Amino acid sequence: MSDQWQVNLNGQVYTTDLATLRQWMTQGRVPPQAYVRQGEQDWVPAAQVPGLRDVLPHKTPAAPKFQNLQQTLGRGRMKTIMTGLSGNEMFCLHQKGFTPGSLIIGNSVYSLGFLGSLGSSVQGLIGGEVTQVTNLIHEGRWQSYQRMVREAQAYGGVGITSVTSELRHFHGNIEFLSIASTIHRMTTAAGQLEFTMSGDGQDLYCLLDAGYQPLRFVFGNVAYSIGLGGGLMGGLRSLRRGEIREFSNVLNATRHLALDRITQEARQAGANAVLGIQTTVKPFQGVHEMMMLGTAAFHPDLPSHFKEQPITSDLTCQEMWNLANLGYIPLRLVLGTAVYSLGFVGGIVSALKSMARGEIQELTSLIYEAREHAIGLIAAEAEQLGADDVMGIKTHVNDLNGLLEFLAIGTAVKRHPAAKTHNPALPPQAVMHDKDTWINERSALHLQPKA
Repeated sequence: MSDQWQVNLNGQVYTTDLATLRQWMTQGRVPPQAYVRQGEQDWVPAAQVPGLRDVLPHKTPAAPKFQNLQQTLGRGRMKTIMTGLSGNEMFCLHQKGFTPGSLIIGNSVYSLGFLGSLGSSVQGLIGGEVTQVTNLIHEGRWQSYQRMVREAQAYGGVGITSVTSELRHFHGNIEFLSIASTIHRMTTAAGQLEFTMSGDGQDLYCLLDAGYQPLRFVFGNVAYSIGLGGGLMGGLRSLRRGEIREFSNVLNATRHLALDRITQEARQAGANAVLGIQTTVKPFQGVHEMMMLGTAAFHPDLPSHFKEQPITSDLTCQEMWNLANLGYIPLRLVLGTAVYSLGFVGGIVSALKSMARGEIQELTSLIYEAREHAIGLIAAEAEQLGADDVMGIKTHVNDLNGLLEFLAIGTAVKRHPAAKTHNPALPPQAVMHDKDTWINERSALHLQPKA
C-alpha cells in the first residue's frame, strides 16, 4: 500500500505522508471534515480514517441556528444575510466552494491616560520606540480583532475575509475598530472557524489557486519618535549637505521592528508565509505609529526553513498569483530608508535659485542621490538573500521639518519548483476593481443669496 497521502482543502489537493498529515491535523490546518485518501483509494473525511482519529480536536458544542443568531447579535429576526462582499468577490468565492456570510464588527475604546502620556513624552525625548504607546495600540487592535472573531464564531463562519484594523479618535479617546465579512462552505450551513485574512474574496481565490492556505490575520506595529537626542545631533549635522545618519538609523530600525513582529505572529500561527502586507504610518499622541498587516498562510511545498523565517511580501495577491504562474516565489519584503539634508548653505542657494525660472540643480542632485541610496540598501539586502529579482519597488519621499526621508520598498523573489498555479489563468472577476458608487464631496455647496 502506498505511503503517499493526499488532502483536499477548498478544492486544492496537497500530497504528503501520514506523519505530516497527522501534524497538520494537530495544528488545525486540516479540519476533520476535509477529504483525504491514501494512494489511489477513495476520498473519505479525515475523521473516518482510523490512523487520524486520535489527533482529532475535541468536539465543540454545535453552533446555534442562524435564525437565532440575528437576535443574539442585536439585528432582529432577519433571515437576510448582511455582507460586505462585492459581486466579484462572491463569484470568486463560489469557484472555491464558499458562500457569503454576515458582516462582523469588533471594537474597543481606550484612553491613554495621564501616566501613559507622561511616560510617552519622557521616552520621546530619548528617541526610538515608545514602548508604552506601541503596547497600548497593539492591545487595542488585538481586543477589537478578538471581539470580531467571536462574533464570526457565533455565526458559524469557516473563514473571515477583508479584516481591517482602524484607529479613530472618539470623544477624546481612541476607538480601535475591526470590520470584516464571514464566509461559509457550500456544503455546510455552519462550521468551525478555520482562517482569518486581511485580503478580500478575490485575494482568497488567488491564494488558494497558488497553493497557499490562509491561516490568520496578523499585524506588527511600532510607535516611534526621532527624539530630542537624535534631533539635536541631526540638527547639527543638517548644517552640511548629505545623509543624516542619526535619523536614518532610527527610521530604519523602527520599520524593521514592525516587519519582525508581523513575522513573529505568523510563525506562532504555524505559517511559512505572510502575504499581501500593507503598511501605514500615522501620527499618534505626539509620536508616529507604523503598522504592517497581512495574511499568515501555509504552502505545503515550500522548503522547511521558511517555517522559522516565513516569506514576507507586499505584492498584491493577484501579483503573487502571476509570479507563481511564472515559477517564482516571494522571499522577503525588503526596505531601506535614508534621511538627507541639503545643508545650510545649499538651502540658501536653492532658495535664491527658486526665485528664478529653471532647474534647481542642488535639489535635483540631492534627491537623485538619496533615492539611489535607498534603492541601493534594498538591492544589498536582496543580494544577501540570493534573490533573482526585486519586484514592485516603490519609493516614497517624506518631509521631516526641512529634512527629506527617502524610503524604498519591494519584494525579493526567486525561481522555485514549488511555484505553480492550479488554473492557467485568473477569471476576470478576480482582477476587476469594484466601482465606487458612494461619493462624498468634502467641499460644501455654497449657494449665492438672491439679490
